[in-house]
Amino acid sequence: QVQLVESGGGLIQAGGSLRLSCVASARTFSGYAMGWFRQAPGKEREFVAFISPGGGRTYYQDSVKGRFTISRDNAKNTVYLQMNSLKPEDTAVYYCGVAGGSYNLARDYNYWGQGTQVTVSS
Repeated sequence: QVQLVESGGGLIQAGGSLRLSCVASARTFSGYAMGWFRQAPGKEREFVAFISPGGGRTYYQDSVKGRFTISRDNAKNTVYLQMNSLKPEDTAVYYCGVAGGSYNLARDYNYWGQGTQVTVSS
């Protein structure tokens, strides 16, 4: 069983920064590829960022490149998403997940957290 708990969301003005955290209850966390997705009202869950088990490879959705950074601390069973220069378009519920097949398709992720709300005001 893998349990994931996200935190760090909130209400912030455009241009500000937030750091999201996802803590995993998993014996073999260091072997899991992890990703962040987000879902806005009325839209599909979309890929945001991916990180390989050791942290050496990362991928990002084009709209967040240069603004968001995904990282992980395997000793703490935690993956992070540092979000800078936030825009109103970033408003969504953010979820972390354990990747199974592809890195960018929500249907290929095996486990999800409950999500944390990020609201960016203009």
